[in-house]
Amino acid sequence: MTAKRLFSAFLLGATLSSPAFADQDPAVEQRQGQFKLYVHNFGLMGAMAQGRIDYDAEAAQTAATNLYHVTRHDQSRLWPEGTDSFSIDGTRANPAIWENLDDFVEKFTAMQTAVEALQAVAGGGLPEMQAAFGPVGQSCQACHEAYRDEAS
Repeated sequence: MTAKRLFSAFLLGATLSSPAFADQDPAVEQRQGQFKLYVHNFGLMGAMAQGRIDYDAEAAQTAATNLYHVTRHDQSRLWPEGTDSFSIDGTRANPAIWENLDDFVEKFTAMQTAVEALQAVAGGGLPEMQAAFGPVGQSCQACHEAYRDEAS
């Protein structure tokens, strides 16, 4: 077994045996993992767009491409009914998601479209990335305002 596979197996075992994992619905854990990937990639581009770090065309393009692929991940098993903040602990998903599923999907689709536009230009220069970055943030915010509860 290679060192990489051995380390991966160790991490998986440690994660699955942790008390936090045992107390949480797997769908919630998985969708939160996906959101962490959003933040990881979106945050890098945000820091560049705001001038907190220097623009790096290759890093921006990689982050945008990663974000593109993460937004194309099949969501169908990540949002089962009963995994909202009123039903279980450890999530900020408002029950309104399941009451307005068509609107929720529409907002997610808007984010996918905005991310696709960002991916097309992220490595082409800071002004181009900044212009495409705003609509991605706006699409995220629209969903958060409607369907994410405040942190407890």
